[in-house]
Amino acid sequence: MSERTAQQLEAVVESAQDWWSTDIVDIHPGYIAMRGYPIEELIGHVTFPEMIWLMLRGELPTRPQARLMEAALVSAVDHGPHAPSIAISRMAMTCGVPLNGAMASAINVLDDVHGGAGQQCMELYSEIAARVDGGAALASATAEVLGEWRTQGVRYVPGFGHRWHPLDPRAPRLLGLVDDAVAAGDVDGRYAAIGRAVEDAISAGRPARFPMNIDGATAVIYSELGFATELGRGIFILSRSVGILAHAWEQHSQGGRIKGPMPKTIPYRYTGPARRAVPDLDLTEPTADKESR
Repeated sequence: MSERTAQQLEAVVESAQDWWSTDIVDIHPGYIAMRGYPIEELIGHVTFPEMIWLMLRGELPTRPQARLMEAALVSAVDHGPHAPSIAISRMAMTCGVPLNGAMASAINVLDDVHGGAGQQCMELYSEIAARVDGGAALASATAEVLGEWRTQGVRYVPGFGHRWHPLDPRAPRLLGLVDDAVAAGDVDGRYAAIGRAVEDAISAGRPARFPMNIDGATAVIYSELGFATELGRGIFILSRSVGILAHAWEQHSQGGRIKGPMPKTIPYRYTGPARRAVPDLDLTEPTADKESR
C-alpha cells in the first residue's frame, strides 16, 4: 500500500469516527466508562439520579444536589389512570402489544399539552430571571413577562393551579426541600423566589390563592440545579415512565381485552344528525364532478 493510499484510508477512518463522536461513553473490549468513570466503579457507588446527572451534565452532582433531584423525580412518577398517558398504557396492553409498545404509546403523548407544563414553567422562570439580570425588580419583571405571555395567547400559566387539587400536595413538600437546601447553601433560592413571585402575581385580585402545582415546583428544582430548560420534559418523562410501566404491568396482570376509555355499560354521547335516508346519489351528484368526466 502506498503512503498516499494509507493517508487516504486514515482520513476516511477519522471522518467515520467523527461522524459519531461522543463525550458520554467510551467503550472498548473489556472496558466501559461513562464520562471517564469506569462503569464498575460507578456500580454500587452512585444512585440512579446521580447517574442521570452524570450522563446529562458530564460531572457527578453533590449528594445534596442528587437528593433534591431525586425528590423531584419521585414526586412525578404517577397521577392515576385518568392521566391520558397512563390510560393509554393500560388500553394498549389490552390490545395485545408488549410492555415496551405500551410504554412507547404512552410516552408519545407527553408533549406541550400533557406533560409539557414543567418545561414551559422553566422557560417562564428563565425569562423572568433574564429580566432581573437586566436590572428589573423581581415583581415588575414577573408582571412584564406574564403580561407578554398573555398577549401571546397563553391562557394558562404553566405550573400553577390544578384541575384536581385545590392545593397540589406535592408542591409544598418540594418547596420545603428547596428551602432546606437554600438554608444549607446547596442552592441559592433564586428560582424559588421567582416561582413564589409568579404565584403572588397570578393570585392578586382573586378571592383565593392560585397555588403552584408539581410542575411549578419541579421547575423550581431543576432550574435551581442548573438544568437547561430544554431538558425539562425529558427529565419528566424519565420520572413518569415508572408510573407508565407500573400501570401497564398491572393491566397485564389483571387481564382484559380491548378496553376502551369507558366500560361497555356506559355509552358515549352521540351528537350527530338523527337517522336519515340515503339520498338518490344521481340526483345529488355535484355538478363539478359531472363536468370533470
